[in-house]
Order: sequence, then structure tokens, then C-alpha cells
Amino acid sequence: MRYWLMKSEPSDVSIDDLATFPNQSVDWYGVRNYQARNFMRDQMKLGDLAFFYHSNCDVPGIVGIVEVSKLAYPDRLQFIEGHKYYDPKSTSENPRWVNVDVKLVRKTRLLSLQELRRYPELETMRILQRGNRLSITPVDPREWEFIMRLLE
Repeated sequence: MRYWLMKSEPSDVSIDDLATFPNQSVDWYGVRNYQARNFMRDQMKLGDLAFFYHSNCDVPGIVGIVEVSKLAYPDRLQFIEGHKYYDPKSTSENPRWVNVDVKLVRKTRLLSLQELRRYPELETMRILQRGNRLSITPVDPREWEFIMRLLE
């Protein structure tokens, strides 16, 4: 099993939104970075766990835990002309963008970015690295366990 951190803007899909969706599941659409896409396409497996992270908001941070519930498949939004995630270079025969489905495991207390920065045990965590803008990043098992203890 691998661990991940997946960012979502709460104005798009929040942890509270996810809790109300059918089966408490959502397709992780709109990723338009090749490295993040490759994580979903090549490395994510069923049952992998991820921290659900609210980004681009007043207080960014971890707000829940989700599980990969469906392996990578073409992101349907890349084919919708006029949509903000439309990609004219993508075709159904050769899609450029994929998403996975994730299912809510549980909501957590807010573990803010500011709080994450306080712990030397997390200093190498990708989300805390200068210039990191990836929407999906791997989380080291030691970082995962440390954060899980913080959330208990």
C-alpha cells in the first residue's frame, strides 16, 4: 500500500461535499500536471490511502482521509470543448489525462499547513518543500504514521 496527499480546492470539492456524494465517492478530475497524472496512472493502486487536503483557501490543510476506489481512467472533462479542463490535443484514442476515484474513509480535524510545518519529523514532506505546487504527492509511510498520531 502507498500513501498520498491529494489537494482539492474546497470551492470545487470539499471534504463536506464528498461526504454528501453518492457512495461518498468522487472522480479526482482536472489534474493537468504530468507528474501528478503519472502518480495516478502508474502508481496508485486500489486501497491506497490519501490525505484529503484543502488548498487555495483561508486555512489550507489536511481535512480527511480517502481511499483509492477505482484505478486510473480517462478524465472525461478533457473532451468537453469549452470546459476549463478541455484539452484539444487529447483524443479518445489517445487521452492525455486520467483520474482515479476516491472514497471517503473519514473526516478529520483540520491539520493546517502551518501546524504541519512545526514538526521536524515532517521537514522532508513534499507538501512542505519550497515551490511544491503538485496537486498529488506521495507521502512516506513514516510521515503518514506521524500525521495519523497527530490526528488521533
